Amino acid sequence: MIELMKKSPKILVIGDLMVDQYLWGDSERISPEAPVQIIDVDKVSNILGGAGNVINNLKALGADVDVISVIGSCDNSIILKKLLREIDVDSDYLIEESNRTTPKKSRIIASQQQVLRYDQESSREISSASEKLILKIFEKKINKYDVILFSDYGKGLFTSELTKELINTATNFNKKVLVDPKGFDYSKYKGAYLLTPNLKEASDATEINIIDESSLINAISILKKQCDLHVSLITLSEKGIALFVDELKIFPTTSKEVFDVTGAGDSVLASLGFSLACGLNIEQAVEFSNLAAGVVVGKIGAATASINEIIEYESSLNKSSSEFHIKSLNEITSLCKDFRAKNKKIVFTNGCFDILHAGHVKYLEAAKNYGDILILGLNSDSSVSALKGKNRPINTQLDRAYILAALEVVDYVVIFDEEDPYNLIKAAKPNILVKGSDYKGKTVIGEDLVDELILVDFIEGKSSTHTIEKIRNNN
Repeated sequence: MIELMKKSPKILVIGDLMVDQYLWGDSERISPEAPVQIIDVDKVSNILGGAGNVINNLKALGADVDVISVIGSCDNSIILKKLLREIDVDSDYLIEESNRTTPKKSRIIASQQQVLRYDQESSREISSASEKLILKIFEKKINKYDVILFSDYGKGLFTSELTKELINTATNFNKKVLVDPKGFDYSKYKGAYLLTPNLKEASDATEINIIDESSLINAISILKKQCDLHVSLITLSEKGIALFVDELKIFPTTSKEVFDVTGAGDSVLASLGFSLACGLNIEQAVEFSNLAAGVVVGKIGAATASINEIIEYESSLNKSSSEFHIKSLNEITSLCKDFRAKNKKIVFTNGCFDILHAGHVKYLEAAKNYGDILILGLNSDSSVSALKGKNRPINTQLDRAYILAALEVVDYVVIFDEEDPYNLIKAAKPNILVKGSDYKGKTVIGEDLVDELILVDFIEGKSSTHTIEKIRNNN
């Protein structure tokens, strides 16, 4: 998982773009004209919807994204382009049709409750001229991309002829096409790498009532055969994801708490595309997608999941190894930026921790109590030797890091080579610096970089040096 933080695959999204608009206000009276609420709107917000939510998810994961779509010559398109610019996605491949309306779904929210939704959109099929232009762009640019995603919302973009031509072209260039399908007839998606229908969509497309494992195997294998898919996949909501290559495998959901399933399908498509583009195999990609969906459904609205959030979430499920808690300087800098954005209180401490003992554990437990995230700066082997002599450390830096990372109270361990952690503290920007009470009355390295310095008492008689002397004396 950690290696994905360094990846930025080039991904092309082709899909139905739309604007999700929210009008926020309060209602304190009923209209005298009709028995309806009067909403005093005091805020309007717009976000990317449809295929735009797939793009948002990809950008949150760190992908470099382009988009091909057809939009209208209308005010909604102006809003749409502005929203794309805000996330550094250009509009070069958006084709305008003068008689078309870019979809906008407007929701009126009163006291956090949706009371009305009204839509503006065109859902007729795009023109043959637009089809030809899309194919021309696609054929010219396809080699730039690691994977292609189709986000079909049934708004007329994916005509049967265009969809087939796009997939054929991608096949000729050996590019994977992942499709979030729409409708009842999936024949136009034939030859795609995979489809991501949910249980109801798969039932409708195959005309099989999926009620047990037998009917699930029947439906998922039929989809694979009829659509000539490399792998067949069905999302099972709270039960996870079903995958069929040569046999059925079900990957259980990892979500701890579901607040909102809005946009979960977009998250699955985006995370599958991202992970496959990064070189993960299909089973690893499905596991990654399950984790991403677990983050997204734990938020309100059409949310996204970053790599940092997915790593943190996996850790909270106790499915991560100690390795996931050992970070580089760049990784911890990125993580801390996210934590500060979420108003998490970051605690930092450091030391050699050569031979772990109860005093260390009690000290770290006390440190963690002062905040939400505990980062431990660990002196490298060379740093320990410089501080304590050539016979130290007893345990190597990697051994020490793994043991410390396995402790429940330690969120992240970062090894540093310098004799002091000043540069590490400067990069992490913690709120609180914790040191032992033996620093009372002394200058503490890094205290000028934090909001608060806290000194914690050690357990008397507990130290690595004392333990080492005891072992030597017994020999």
